[in-house]
Amino acid sequence: MKKKASNCDLKSCFLCQRCLPEWIPAVGANRKNLSFKKGDVIFEEGEEVKGIYFVYSGVVKVHKKWGTEKELIIRFAREGSLFGHRGLGQDHHYPISATALDLLEVCYLDLDFFQASLKVNQGLSHGLLLFFADELQKSERKMRDLAHMQVKGRVAQALLQLRADFGVNDEGNIGFTLSRQDLASLVGATYETVFRIINELAQEGLILLDGKHIAIADAIRLTDYTKE
Repeated sequence: MKKKASNCDLKSCFLCQRCLPEWIPAVGANRKNLSFKKGDVIFEEGEEVKGIYFVYSGVVKVHKKWGTEKELIIRFAREGSLFGHRGLGQDHHYPISATALDLLEVCYLDLDFFQASLKVNQGLSHGLLLFFADELQKSERKMRDLAHMQVKGRVAQALLQLRADFGVNDEGNIGFTLSRQDLASLVGATYETVFRIINELAQEGLILLDGKHIAIADAIRLTDYTKE
């Protein structure tokens, strides 16, 4: 991690879009601009919460320990989003970890200033409430799918969601390349199982593989697996 000169325009992130115009200069004075390399751990499960992070560019995986040697990816935070909020509450310790998946630039706000921002900016408080509600719904669906959906369906669903979230590049591949291990952590399965299923889907003609890159060739048939 390193501090850097600000590239933030004080307009694009979750916070700035919901703050009163009069509050923006205070945000500019209190923010810290940080950059992380791919693989850098921003914070780990159990650490004390000291602030909130807003993504300017890059992708973060938010993940949690699952057993002794496994992890479960809860969500991805991308440009315009935030992370670190799961540590808010009476117990100011992170219940999750956050790791950069590529070159990452964030705005960081100390917890005291962020809480002051919530009190002053009704739009920010309302936006955060809606964000929490959406996250809760997604978490509940994820837990339901882990309990009831076959692994092949979860892999299919993850690929479709990744394409919806990150789009496709000029070659037609999903716009963000996720490692097979991270894909396994996203769907709650072993690396070996996910590797096998990816090859099966390719053999069925539902996806196309180009090294680490994946393109969806038949979204309709892929969706069918999520309904089984």
